[in-house]
Amino acid sequence: MSAEGPVLDPTAFDFSRPIAGIEEIRAVNPHRYEFEMLTGIVHVDPSAHVIVGFKDATPDDFWTRGHMPGFPLMPGVLMCEAAAQLCGYYYATQKIGEAGSLLGLGGVDEAKFVRTVRPGERLVLVGTGLRVHRRLTRFLVKGYVGAERAFEAVITGVPLGKMEELRGA
Repeated sequence: MSAEGPVLDPTAFDFSRPIAGIEEIRAVNPHRYEFEMLTGIVHVDPSAHVIVGFKDATPDDFWTRGHMPGFPLMPGVLMCEAAAQLCGYYYATQKIGEAGSLLGLGGVDEAKFVRTVRPGERLVLVGTGLRVHRRLTRFLVKGYVGAERAFEAVITGVPLGKMEELRGA
């Protein structure tokens, strides 16, 4: 284990059999339609605060038409959003905060983008908890395409409140 958590091979997981698919992700993350930035979750290790998920970039994603026509690239801000949704899924399913509480994006630090993500590619997200607490979480999230690192960022999450209250129910 490194100072940044366990070193995981992003190609070592069985992506054909995720432990959580889109319906399980929707059960805890409120994002829908164009803003669903996770396709599946393939690994969760609560003892090490590690989660691995993925986003399949497709030619039908909303950004492909306008983000570099003729050479579509997944925007870095959407890679960070995918990372934040991964952290939110971990927060909710591992019951870090109050039941039904939504984790919001509190910050993106130390972001580095080193490889493009294009339609037809799979962005694998490996999140390692640096601080996991009900009032504030910080995860180092690294994104890969195959074995190549595409980006990394430290994602800070803060609870926004209970979903039913936020929705006005």
